[in-house]
Amino acid sequence: MRVFEKNSNIFRLLSEAVSEGIVVVNEEQQIVAANMRANDMFGYADEELVGKPLDILIPKTYRKVHKKHVKDFYLKHENRRMAEGRSLYGLRKNGKQFPLEVGLNPFSLYGHTYVLALVIDITERRKIQKNQKIKTAALEAALNGITITDALQADNPIIYANTAFEKITGYPTAEILGKNCRFLQAKDRDQVGVSDIRNALKQGKGCHVQLRNYKKDGTLFWNEVSINPITDETGRITHFVGIQNDITERKMAEQKIGHLARIFDESLNEIYVFDADTLRFVNTNYGAQKNTGYALAECRKMTPLDLKPEFTEAKFRKLMAPLLNGSEGKVDFETVHRRKDGSTYPVEVHMQPSTLDDRRMIVAIILDISDRKNYTQKLEKTVEQRTEQLKKALETEKELNELKTKFLSLVSHEFKTPLSGILTSATLVGKYPKEDQQEKRDKHLKTIIGGVHHLTSILDDFLSMERMEKGKEVYRYSEFSLSKLVNEVIYNANMLLKGGQRINYPQNIDDVTIHQDEKITSLVLTNLLNNAVKYSPEDTEIDLKVDLLADKTVFHIKDQGIGIPKKDQKHIFDRYFRAENVLTTQGTGIGLNIVKAHVENLGGNVSFTSIQHKGSTFTVELPLKKGP
Repeated sequence: MRVFEKNSNIFRLLSEAVSEGIVVVNEEQQIVAANMRANDMFGYADEELVGKPLDILIPKTYRKVHKKHVKDFYLKHENRRMAEGRSLYGLRKNGKQFPLEVGLNPFSLYGHTYVLALVIDITERRKIQKNQKIKTAALEAALNGITITDALQADNPIIYANTAFEKITGYPTAEILGKNCRFLQAKDRDQVGVSDIRNALKQGKGCHVQLRNYKKDGTLFWNEVSINPITDETGRITHFVGIQNDITERKMAEQKIGHLARIFDESLNEIYVFDADTLRFVNTNYGAQKNTGYALAECRKMTPLDLKPEFTEAKFRKLMAPLLNGSEGKVDFETVHRRKDGSTYPVEVHMQPSTLDDRRMIVAIILDISDRKNYTQKLEKTVEQRTEQLKKALETEKELNELKTKFLSLVSHEFKTPLSGILTSATLVGKYPKEDQQEKRDKHLKTIIGGVHHLTSILDDFLSMERMEKGKEVYRYSEFSLSKLVNEVIYNANMLLKGGQRINYPQNIDDVTIHQDEKITSLVLTNLLNNAVKYSPEDTEIDLKVDLLADKTVFHIKDQGIGIPKKDQKHIFDRYFRAENVLTTQGTGIGLNIVKAHVENLGGNVSFTSIQHKGSTFTVELPLKKGP
């Protein structure tokens, strides 16, 4: 120890120039020197460690192991780190332990062997390492995909990707590292979000976008991406951190909600949503605003009572009650609506309950039934007029010749059957007064309506034939909507349908206007459609097709009925003629004769093809007249 003291000044001069703690021990493991950094590290005053055993710097639990390390070290006698790969701890004077790193360097002086230990306090390093482990574990545990790219390398390659990124994309880390994130876009790179990312990277800024990305198996998914730059102490951007979130389910839900919202807003029917307690409107669609004349802001200050002059609040709440107490899922009724300008129109109302957050709501769908009401009134008036005309026609018939007498007998038979059905059904309707017997009432009402339509059709034929015979038929040409006329014809024919029968509506006549005699065109189509229904069995389809040519309109009425026997086909347009396979079916034998006469008077043509037991197709060509 005295030998080393002779050179203590040299040691002090050299040791104070380094930042590590230096402790020198002799072969007896006594401390012979320690620099200022070592004294401060272990909490001792200057020279206080000299002469002390090395054990005072080692925690008691490690001293036994430490002696073995020292013994092995002296045997090998080489420079190395002490207990490399294991944790070392020092003991301060105040009894506190701290982690350290020790480098051992043996040397000889005047025939004695010493060991110089370079001691580094790694407390802060351990804290940093621990923080890094925590942060890395947090990144790996995150549900969001996380990537880190190197901004200092060409093309900004990925240098880190967490487990969630692998799960989201289906790509293992080995296939990701070194690539630019654009591989997730596949060939779908013409996206606004892609341009936003490029601009953000160029400007060194963060951005938040939504992209269409593709997994390893090619599956499309919506990726919500946030990118943020990382800078060093000089402010230079060294990395970019990207956070990915698979929002496919949310995106699909948003699209579905958006689609439903568009349906709500764009529907031409009126749709209202109002609070069941306050009755105040929460929302109204475009159709409601258009039909009533009120803007959305105005509607939100109103209630259904402002639109329904026939209702008091008490009456309306009573109507709603079954919806709110759960006894009914829907309430239907007819009333009138009052527009902003004071005018009214008939409506059919369908109300059902709903909820918004914790509020009870009512959804009301309103149908404008003005056309239906007007049509019914017009039909009733027409029936009255035709009934009066029938009385006059029957009086005139008494003076006709034998042919007319025969015809009257035929007509009488044709009227008796539907009138008998009407009378019977009208009588039976009165026998079902209960609410749960509505289905039976509807059945008989349908019979009555069908009978009335059948009689109306026969009367049309009679009157038309009479006018043509007397030269009194006057054709009136006008512009009219083809779809409206076809709708009315099919609506009337539907009243006569048998079980399972269906009329297929032409799909190419919306917004088509033609110049012809509207009344006669309707009569021709009605006669042909009614025949198709009458002579076709149940569960069959009847097609009404329209060809719109430059100079004419062509109608095709095709059925799957009994057809016309080949030997009878040449007489089918003769007055009073009826094919042998329909003699037991109601009919006057004048319908097709009238159709042919009218069509030819209008400058058109009517023809047919038919196979017995398979069906018939009648074709009517009407020229397009020029308007005035």
